[in-house]
Amino acid sequence: MKTTRIITKYANRRLYDSEESRYVTLIDIRRLVKDKIDFIVWDRKSGIDITRTILLQVITDLERTGHSIMSRKFLSQVIRSYDKVVPEFVTEYLEESMRFFMTQQKNLLKQINRVMDRDPFKEVAGIAQDNFVRWKSLQEEVLQRLGQLAVPEK
Repeated sequence: MKTTRIITKYANRRLYDSEESRYVTLIDIRRLVKDKIDFIVWDRKSGIDITRTILLQVITDLERTGHSIMSRKFLSQVIRSYDKVVPEFVTEYLEESMRFFMTQQKNLLKQINRVMDRDPFKEVAGIAQDNFVRWKSLQEEVLQRLGQLAVPEK
């Protein structure tokens, strides 16, 4: 049976992995995520789940030190959306968009390998067309859901 690993954050801001009996860093947390190891981070003092906060810290470190994937414009839009949208809907949309992107990336790599034996321009055009159709369908679904959520102003 697979259990959720418990990470405890102490008052000194250090993270302790009870399974490995050692202090861990944000790099270790990133490794857990990449290895798809289920974990939860508890704040020892308050007793609350702070996993999302720790994951945001990992992203912040990656954005600061690596190749940034979140533009200033995107981050500004996320901040503005907190007052204007239904959070659950945005969460679902962003998660689905990321799943779609990752699937497309895998499919693209497979197709690129197959293209090497065929006409590359024709294959790439087909891939682009397929991606456009899928993305357009996703956008239409989002707009339809937003229309269902909209409440007429008085």
